[in-house]
Amino acid sequence: MTGSSFSFYNADVLTPAGVARAPLHIEKGVVASAPQSVAFDLDGFLVLPGIIDLHGDGFERHLAPRRGAVKNLQTGFSAVQSELAAHGITTACLAQFYSWEGGMRGPEFAEKFLQALQCFQQSSPLTLRAQLRFETHMLDHYERFADLCTRFQVPYIVFNDHIPHGALAAGKRPPRLTGQALKSGRNPEAHLALLKQMHDAHDQVPAALLRLRALLRAQTILGSHDDRSAQQRQIWAQMGVSICEFPETYEVAKQAHTLGSPVIMGAPNLLRGGSHKGNIGVSTLLAEGLCDALASDYHYPSLCQAALSLEADIGIAKAWALVSSRPAQILGLNDRGHLAIGQRADMVVLEGRSRAVEGTFAQGRAVHLTGSLAARMTGLV
Repeated sequence: MTGSSFSFYNADVLTPAGVARAPLHIEKGVVASAPQSVAFDLDGFLVLPGIIDLHGDGFERHLAPRRGAVKNLQTGFSAVQSELAAHGITTACLAQFYSWEGGMRGPEFAEKFLQALQCFQQSSPLTLRAQLRFETHMLDHYERFADLCTRFQVPYIVFNDHIPHGALAAGKRPPRLTGQALKSGRNPEAHLALLKQMHDAHDQVPAALLRLRALLRAQTILGSHDDRSAQQRQIWAQMGVSICEFPETYEVAKQAHTLGSPVIMGAPNLLRGGSHKGNIGVSTLLAEGLCDALASDYHYPSLCQAALSLEADIGIAKAWALVSSRPAQILGLNDRGHLAIGQRADMVVLEGRSRAVEGTFAQGRAVHLTGSLAARMTGLV
């Protein structure tokens, strides 16, 4: 998809060397050195690299606003795209479950999701990447899951274990059992039996994961989600599961850092001042240098807000790196994350005083334009 060509003048631009009042030239969707014939005066605006979201499931409410109300996934993806653009996100990893929970998190929907996303990507100016979240205790699904990932060339897989092991080990009925059962299409007793079966097979999971790893494409990025112990993180790292998503404790994050595993934390955690589940807070890890990047988790607006909330303490360059250049590095996307010559013109334009997102550009194409920036660029008042 060939992008647009134009120049911005008089804006504050976050360059690889820091914020500078410098012209920014865009030619056919990439940052260029030569001035373009179409030019805009952006005095009073701040231009930043586009946000890269490493993990977000906020798309679920657009694909099915009510349980079972899945009619047209293409329309849903259009709504997702609009929300992403409105909050400055130009590359998004859509975290889709492949889980025993069923419904929109079940294997059947995961395949529908991948098919629809593959179709939608062909015309989307944004980069929408699938991240499949695989429940490790679904032993009967390993070959089916590997085949699905191969067919759709899934670039990013994260391993989860959301089985309520504590309750099951104690012989108790897990909380929210009835609600989960209804969502999965099972009766509560059948759902409980499935949970017990997977819980009892816990010792078979490590060897099965090694076999699964061998079936997956070598270039697939692998991560683990909600690691609870440093030992668990070390085991993952030894398996080549490099990314540590949302570690639950300081010790896990410290171990990940020691092992060279990138640590990704949720932006909502930072904004609310801590984890809603009582896990380690992002601010603590940032202070110790143990958080490599932020993700939207369940709330797309939080990424921009979180980065801006850090501006006064660490400066906009370091704060914005957590949502742009560092995520790009983690994903191996060498063509974005910086506003440098030859890079994709994925950009966010903020109104200088309010810091409101007034423009988002993907490969030089305006995908969100509002407020005074829209008036400036269109000539309409």
